Amino acid sequence: MTPDVWMILAFAGLLIAGVPVAFSLALSGAVGIVLGLSPDMLATLGTNTYNSIAKYPLIAIPLFILTGLIFERSGVALRLVRFAQALIGPRHGGLALVAVLVCMIMGGMSGSGPADAAAVAMVMLPSMTRAGYPKPFSATLIAASASTAILIPPSVALILYSIVVPGVDLRALFAAGLFPGILAGLSLLVPALILARRNGWEGSPTLDSERLSVRTTFKEALPALFAPILILGGLRSGLFTPTEAAVVAVAYGTLVGLFFTRELSLRDLWELLGEAAIISGVVMLIIALAGIFAWAGTMLGTFRHLAEWIIGLTDNGVVLLILVMLAVLLAGMLLDAISIYLIMMPILIPVMQHFEWNPVWFGILLAMNIAIGQFTPPVAVNLMVTTEVAKIRLEHTLGWALIFVLAMGGALALVAIFPAIALWLPQMLGYNV
Repeated sequence: MTPDVWMILAFAGLLIAGVPVAFSLALSGAVGIVLGLSPDMLATLGTNTYNSIAKYPLIAIPLFILTGLIFERSGVALRLVRFAQALIGPRHGGLALVAVLVCMIMGGMSGSGPADAAAVAMVMLPSMTRAGYPKPFSATLIAASASTAILIPPSVALILYSIVVPGVDLRALFAAGLFPGILAGLSLLVPALILARRNGWEGSPTLDSERLSVRTTFKEALPALFAPILILGGLRSGLFTPTEAAVVAVAYGTLVGLFFTRELSLRDLWELLGEAAIISGVVMLIIALAGIFAWAGTMLGTFRHLAEWIIGLTDNGVVLLILVMLAVLLAGMLLDAISIYLIMMPILIPVMQHFEWNPVWFGILLAMNIAIGQFTPPVAVNLMVTTEVAKIRLEHTLGWALIFVLAMGGALALVAIFPAIALWLPQMLGYNV
């Protein structure tokens, strides 16, 4: 067997053995370097890991992670829920509608599905349970809705995609993700409302909606509602870059928590800085160690060989796109978004270029696929968060998850068939697509 085959087999074997993804990438890359190049080339490991993370746009990732944690701790989710409850009122499926809408708005602040799921689940699950919703259904709906966070800007996944794929404008990606993200959220509402009506689940809020004033709750939720407008408006106006937008988001969230909701203290802020540092450290470790795998794969021609093999499967671009989407969906069921981009994009970029797929549109399709994987067992990072909050087992959600997978899969198919759903907004805004 050739060295690149040994490298792929080593990576697969390490994953099966339970070795964390970051170290599997590094060790298998080292195997490829030793067998295919020279043991002396192991001296490049330090340079490769440094070059992988020494990129200015990556600064936005820990900052948006911190933004999500700050808004979660600031009581923003509760205020959004109260406003949505007052607006919608008690009706069959009312709380399901509230959960989806709040997840989408929170996604426009954090850019992280698990953070979104945790914040909304803590507020929504108790009231949904009291209203008659089964816990497995509620946990799955919130996990699925929170997955739209990697589509609705700002998105950590799209930031990484813009770094991995050269020449892609992050502002165009952010704009392209908005309508598909909304479409994905609406696709989840359809089965949720049908099931609520069929089973007679009454959407009674935690607090009696008749006592909740729309005007009062709107005033309470206004700072949260303004956050996505501030971020996207600043990007569109050119007032700040995406990385600077992350700094603005942190500063704004801190001011809201300290002086408006007053649920955030300086001590809390210090703890959140530490928590964000830990999460960001894990993300950056994956990116850094993946640099070893990427460099070895490029030097050995592994990615080129795999891309040529994929292109050789069929001359039909539509068929190959379906096969790629299925492969990404399977990967999304097992791996996180960052690992998927770092592992698969070096292989998929030549395929994308060969069939002349629009890189912005293709990036949104990948993000939608990965979003589906975030609530599809066996791994399902979002679902792990919500089931932990609900105190139920992951396998209890399998049937509900399948329903929402099919629903969001329909939204994915629409974006694949009609690229304008993703590309119209960035084109209207004058971005390079």
